[in-house]
Amino acid sequence: MTQHSAVASLFIIVQNKSGQKNADFEEWIRRFEKGNHYGLHNGMKFKLIDLGHISYSMKITEQHLSSPSTCHGGAVAGLMDAVLGTAALTLAFSRNQLCSTVEFKMNYFVPVKLNDALVGVGKVENAGKRLVVTRADIKNQDDRVVAIGQGTFNLYPMDKREFP
Repeated sequence: MTQHSAVASLFIIVQNKSGQKNADFEEWIRRFEKGNHYGLHNGMKFKLIDLGHISYSMKITEQHLSSPSTCHGGAVAGLMDAVLGTAALTLAFSRNQLCSTVEFKMNYFVPVKLNDALVGVGKVENAGKRLVVTRADIKNQDDRVVAIGQGTFNLYPMDKREFP
């Protein structure tokens, strides 16, 4: 399934589950991808799996290193925040809302090296009226878990902030 058809399929899911048409969902995803300068600058690639379930991939380049061959933990943390937050954001979009990070925690398991290809998969674990909790794993090209994380996100009305 292509990314576009995944968005189109998700659009149908959002329509059917909410009982009302959400014509802006697909447009919000497009605007998010275009306006996410952090992700674009770091070579991150977004994939929508389902509502509240996404993946991001990122190849480690020299700009991510803190020593000659080892990735800075902040680069992995940035990917983790993107994975956790975007999983929450797809759910927020379906409710005509946005979200912001309240907190996130992560554990690192193995060093990340130059040229590693990372894939983070995030999923909403619990969604309330105001808070969403997500969980994610980041794996390398050998399918080895390099980090896990959990985040809490605040939901708020779309009209409280200009969205790109």
